[in-house]
Amino acid sequence: MNKIKNNIVLVVFVCVSALISAGLFINYGLAKSAHNDETDETKDYIKWMEFNVKISTLQKALKYDIDSYGTEIPLNWIELLSYAAAKNWGNLTEEKKVNKYIDDLAKTLKNGKTIGELTENNKNMKLYGYYYETFYSVLGGFVGEYELVENDTVTKKYGLKVFSPIAKNYGYSHYDDFGNSRSYGYRRRHLGNDLLGGVGTPVIAVEDGYIEAIGWNQYGGWRIGVRTHDKKKYYYYAHLRKGHPFVSGLKEGDFVQSGDVIGYLGMTGYSSKEDTNNIQIPHLHFGLQVIFDETQKDGINQIWIDVYNIVNLLEKNKMPVVKNEAGTDYTRARKINNIVTD
Repeated sequence: MNKIKNNIVLVVFVCVSALISAGLFINYGLAKSAHNDETDETKDYIKWMEFNVKISTLQKALKYDIDSYGTEIPLNWIELLSYAAAKNWGNLTEEKKVNKYIDDLAKTLKNGKTIGELTENNKNMKLYGYYYETFYSVLGGFVGEYELVENDTVTKKYGLKVFSPIAKNYGYSHYDDFGNSRSYGYRRRHLGNDLLGGVGTPVIAVEDGYIEAIGWNQYGGWRIGVRTHDKKKYYYYAHLRKGHPFVSGLKEGDFVQSGDVIGYLGMTGYSSKEDTNNIQIPHLHFGLQVIFDETQKDGINQIWIDVYNIVNLLEKNKMPVVKNEAGTDYTRARKINNIVTD
């Protein structure tokens, strides 16, 4: 009998361990209370998340959203992704399965059902609210109406209104290196995506926001940190060019628009001495921190997400640039007026 009990306990332990290692939570409340700081026990906000959405899934959900714009039943890509995540217990790496969930949901919604009817009071959709909040924290503001201004002609459009961190006509390579080990200074995980390219490649602001940090950091070299309007996202661009890392005149507190040139790719960092090239291969370290509570910004409970597939998604939305008359800087070649609807 004891042997049977031990086996049962072992099976339960293995199952629970598997769920935890996969990042799957049993309910929304547990997800919100996970990893409490000792001084932050009473606050109710999300303290853990991951972003494991594959590129084919992002593209599928985005296409449904854009194609349904202006129709009787518009579809929201974040709702589609959140439903699929809840349906598959957070595992969005199973592309075929997850993509079918999205196709089925889109068909159901077009037939008249609402997302509320499908998720509210549905025991199999208990995590829907959690996934919507976490996915919105990453993708909110990516899609919507905007105005394209060309030769004094204004055209209203709908679609992606954020841009690749690398300017158009500049090549780069990358792989999913999120979580890899880093040892300079102290052993730590790599909390971003390295985009390998040529020194001087113009670096683009992905999303609207304010310069919250600019200058030297021994780990990131010359770096820029951009905080979005709602303060929920912090974009980090590091290892910028020696000598002339930033667009001239850019300073802390400045507003930058999605598509603006903010700096230039380089290989600075890994040194306490400013303006030192100590990185072996020129690249842009691009990172995204999600912030549900201000204590997370610089605290021990920081949330950095894997941006590899976000970079892939934005690859086809790159801003063309032109050199200024002085020949010292590049500027965006297209004017976009962001229309905020939230």
